[in-house]
Amino acid sequence: MIRKLEPRDMKRVLEIWLDASVKAHDFIDKTYWQSQIENMRDIYIPASETFVIQDSSRVLGFYSVINHQLAALFVDPDYQGKGLGKQLLSHVKAQHDQLTLAVYKENASSIVFYQSQGFKLGQESIDEHTGQREYVMTYE
Repeated sequence: MIRKLEPRDMKRVLEIWLDASVKAHDFIDKTYWQSQIENMRDIYIPASETFVIQDSSRVLGFYSVINHQLAALFVDPDYQGKGLGKQLLSHVKAQHDQLTLAVYKENASSIVFYQSQGFKLGQESIDEHTGQREYVMTYE
């Protein structure tokens, strides 16, 4: 089931975000992700429209969108590869005709995933926070 984020979900969403970020971005030191937990909790998630996907007992993933920018899409690493990311992406695409997102160039598996879901590679830039190269990807 996909539903809007509720306050009681925040701790679990932050756990998923941290675990999945560390796994997907092993080219960035884990301490960077740990240093961003408060910003996620206090700034980024509250500024976004966030939906969670859950089974009968717990939240397994989420996405956050600001305007037409997919700011986050994360699935608990223990549940990746089971179609949950595709379900979340289908949900957000049903609500937005156009989407953009940023993905690190070294995160090849995510690039392949987004391309398989209709996103196109766009401009390359440098993430000012990490110094890593990233692509902007678009969906129309």
